[in-house]
Amino acid sequence: MLTAKDSLRDKVEGLRGGADDYLTKPFAFEELLARLHALQRRHAAPDAEAELRIGGLVLDPQSRRVSRDGRAIALTAREFELLRFLMANADKVVSRQRLLNGVWDYGYDPGTKIVDVYVRYLRAKIDLPGEPSLIQTIRGVGYMIGRSRRESL
Repeated sequence: MLTAKDSLRDKVEGLRGGADDYLTKPFAFEELLARLHALQRRHAAPDAEAELRIGGLVLDPQSRRVSRDGRAIALTAREFELLRFLMANADKVVSRQRLLNGVWDYGYDPGTKIVDVYVRYLRAKIDLPGEPSLIQTIRGVGYMIGRSRRESL
């Protein structure tokens, strides 16, 4: 949470309300970056080596292998990272900006279509002919990968 409210009561309410961290204004940009990196380490560490599965799609971060229904899928390094990011956030809508930051480490560039291009590459490799795409476009927001309605029943 980044706010001008700096009383102890405000900090306690913010943290109890669900904030992972609390930083008051004014702040040093270096401190903000250090806190963001610390949060990223805390949240990424437990799942960093876990195998990710969505239906028949399996991503193994340790071996960097991907398969669907037992069929190996060759991905470039960037496609692999994009798929891992989406699968780690399964059933959640992930904005293009979050994908740019998490996969490409880019700042905001409203003109870039790189996320859309790589999602298209992934769809061509992981989707099955005649089946709905595993990666859904959430118009105006971003992308989501998740279980189909049939799988969740």
